[in-house]
Amino acid sequence: MRLRHKPWADDYMDDNSHIVIRSPFEWKDRWNEAFDKDQPLHLEIGSGKGQFIAGMGKQHPDINFIGIERVKSVIVGALKKVLDAETENVRLINEDAQDLRDLFAPNEVDHIYLNFSDPWPKSRHEKRRLTFHTFLEQYEDVLKPGGELTLKTDNRGLFEYSLASFSQFGMVLEEVSLDLHELEDSLNVPTEYEEKFSAKGQPIYRCKARFKD
Repeated sequence: MRLRHKPWADDYMDDNSHIVIRSPFEWKDRWNEAFDKDQPLHLEIGSGKGQFIAGMGKQHPDINFIGIERVKSVIVGALKKVLDAETENVRLINEDAQDLRDLFAPNEVDHIYLNFSDPWPKSRHEKRRLTFHTFLEQYEDVLKPGGELTLKTDNRGLFEYSLASFSQFGMVLEEVSLDLHELEDSLNVPTEYEEKFSAKGQPIYRCKARFKD
């Protein structure tokens, strides 16, 4: 899908620099200072249009949230949702973060969310999947001991690959759901993709995994 260029995006983010952190690499090891309160820090990688992170911020005022989205024309949609939610515990980063360790210090993050990440289905692209072992190494480094990761996807192949990758890495699988919406989890905050695929009858897969202490 072709994304429409939004020439006003930079000005919009600059006007709301209290939410979109414009020099994020400078905040490494002091992200607690970017929020009004020093609280547990949860990170979403690939926030898209922001429905999930804005909803989570409103639902959990006792947690600080950071969403990373590399596409400028997409993150401005997330910014609008965060502003509309009137929540003060969400920050956004507009970067293509190749290595989370450039942004976060060891043990700085409590939880990571991977929502509807690109499945990269071809074998030669395996290293690009966000559950490939090199990414898991990054997550383990920035997460606190025993830190958790939650994956949601509509792609069965990516889900099965991720379960195997987590297990091979020595992670503990705490939840494996082959149809999230059958659980009727009242705390689940759906993404835009999740609503779209679920409306078509596509099952949503969710896994919660924990790195060992």
